[in-house]
Amino acid sequence: MDGMHRLTRLAILDDYQRVARGMGPWGRLPTALAIEVFSDTLVDEDTLVARLAPFDTILAMRERTPFPATLLRRLPNLRLLITTGEKNRAIDVAAAAAQGITVCGTPSVGAPTVDIAWGLILNLLRDLPAQQASLRAGTWQSSVGTAAEGLTLGVVGLGKLGSKMAKVGQALGMRVIAWSQNLNPDAAAAIGVTRVEKSALFAEADVITLHLVLSDRSRGIVGAAELGAMKRSAIIVNTSRGPLIAQDALVAALRERRIGGAGIDVFDREPLPHDHPLLDCPNTMLTPHLGYVSRQNYAAYFRGAVEAIEGYLSGAPIRVLSA
Repeated sequence: MDGMHRLTRLAILDDYQRVARGMGPWGRLPTALAIEVFSDTLVDEDTLVARLAPFDTILAMRERTPFPATLLRRLPNLRLLITTGEKNRAIDVAAAAAQGITVCGTPSVGAPTVDIAWGLILNLLRDLPAQQASLRAGTWQSSVGTAAEGLTLGVVGLGKLGSKMAKVGQALGMRVIAWSQNLNPDAAAAIGVTRVEKSALFAEADVITLHLVLSDRSRGIVGAAELGAMKRSAIIVNTSRGPLIAQDALVAALRERRIGGAGIDVFDREPLPHDHPLLDCPNTMLTPHLGYVSRQNYAAYFRGAVEAIEGYLSGAPIRVLSA
């Protein structure tokens, strides 16, 4: 094996549940490759550099730790950077390539984010968290929930995940409408969905679910005007990226009870600080970015990471990401 393809130290980052070592076939790798697992997320770049500088191989768990050009330039030993999943917008792939760093992805399984989105929706509609707490406290039936059947589901972003959300809504007897900046009405109609304008979606929907990629164009795409157009009984669910919704506007709408509620799995800062304002908002169902967190996905991620290392060591990297 020539020096170019030797690897000596692997850092596995942001293993919050401490499951990486038990869910991947790491025993297939050479014993000379030392593996170290970190369960916390570092934000300060200097601290992150001090931790990661010795490693020539890093496995990043989704976008928990970003790798901008400024960080990559300070990691001269890094040769192989692996991200779980097929792509990662938090890695500057072009900057990595300029430094001779190979960036590889891994497989993923299904669309588990849809599970979380519907879990948030149904819990909010039927008031399940409060009803469970009430039951445990000795009270029987303390509120009246709302069934999904007959309601209007508004899907913002009718791509892979949005289309699956629409199908589940249809199976529950919901009318489904959708909007995104480039949504073709015929493509929506082909799956039984009505394409409407953005203003109509926010005014008509009883449940709004967001499924957009975060970009300069989509950042803050739901602001005070959109939240103000919603029915007072309507709920909004975000399992995509926190900054799609203007946080201050959402907090104000919830505290003033101008909307029915919000189900949020993604935040502007992750992990969520203990003093984050959403934690004190009424009528919310908050989860710690669980959309991609499933046993099936994790098994595919870690198996794919081992395959990426094996490919690099053999001189034939696989699933290489390009800018």
